[in-house]
Amino acid sequence: MAILSRARRVSAAFVKIADTLVADYDVVDLLHTLVDESVGLLDAAAAGLLLVDPAGDLQVMASTSEQSQLVEVLQLEAGVGPCVDCFRTGAVVSISDIAAEGSAWPLFQASALAQGFVSVHAVPMRLRGHTIGALNLFRHEAGTLSIEDAALAQAFADVATISLLQERALRESNIVNDQLQRALNSRIVIEQAKGVIAHTANVTIDEAFVLLRSYARSHSQPLYATAKNVVERIITITA
Repeated sequence: MAILSRARRVSAAFVKIADTLVADYDVVDLLHTLVDESVGLLDAAAAGLLLVDPAGDLQVMASTSEQSQLVEVLQLEAGVGPCVDCFRTGAVVSISDIAAEGSAWPLFQASALAQGFVSVHAVPMRLRGHTIGALNLFRHEAGTLSIEDAALAQAFADVATISLLQERALRESNIVNDQLQRALNSRIVIEQAKGVIAHTANVTIDEAFVLLRSYARSHSQPLYATAKNVVERIITITA
């Protein structure tokens, strides 16, 4: 029964992700759906997603918590870390015990442990040798993901990658760059909106994002459009 239940949840997760792959789909919402479903189905406490921008620099595009986002940002500032290495090599990087195995990345090691993360599993977002980012799963326990969970994590990353690198984008690199740049611009506005909602509704940043996303979906609006309206004070979202 438990196996059947998990199979149904996995199927539902892929359906939810596929639902975002429509004309003019919301890239940022897709990426947040990806990290949310990863935490919901895999043995992970938090997830983050790094995506390369048109200039070739990695950016934090989605995270399930402020803690995981902080660890990702510090990796980018240092230019090193398991998630950064995953992107650069295009290969899975799995650290079963950050305290024992993370000394190669001292800043990452210190920040991850400070946020309560004990292990990390990073999978590349790649297609035909072209890597555009990494999906990173943080855990509160030592050890590696099961073979099944590791395969599912890679499948989630592959679906997101394919959605970003469609055939038309592969033929015209400027389309890829434009889409990634729009995603980055959207992310900046969304971060601003989270701050506005957190202040006006007196909630945490994580709770503010839940409110923002719920409002966008209930009003059938793109996440970016809702965030822009919040920042410009056109709408007010309360708890």
